[in-house]
Amino acid sequence: MKSMPKPWTSELIKKSLGVQKCNGSVDAATESLPLEEAMKIAKQKAGDGHLTGRDLKAQTREVIGTCVAMRVKIDGHWANDALEIIAKGEWDERFN
Repeated sequence: MKSMPKPWTSELIKKSLGVQKCNGSVDAATESLPLEEAMKIAKQKAGDGHLTGRDLKAQTREVIGTCVAMRVKIDGHWANDALEIIAKGEWDERFN
């Protein structure tokens, strides 16, 4: 069985946030990762060949998907909401 490539995306997110552990409950979730940090993580993971997205936007969406599971917000938005904002193209200028 193939192991997960390291460093894990969740570890890079925690490092960017400066925390050892993220909150486990929605009510206690306070961490917010700037979109630019998610993009930085995506560039690193893509450079290592660990992401499948065809461009930075798609790769950043993969990183934000991990944020959903970790209950980490993106620019103060719940990660699911951030994914919708990206899908609507509202942050497109930030990917250029």
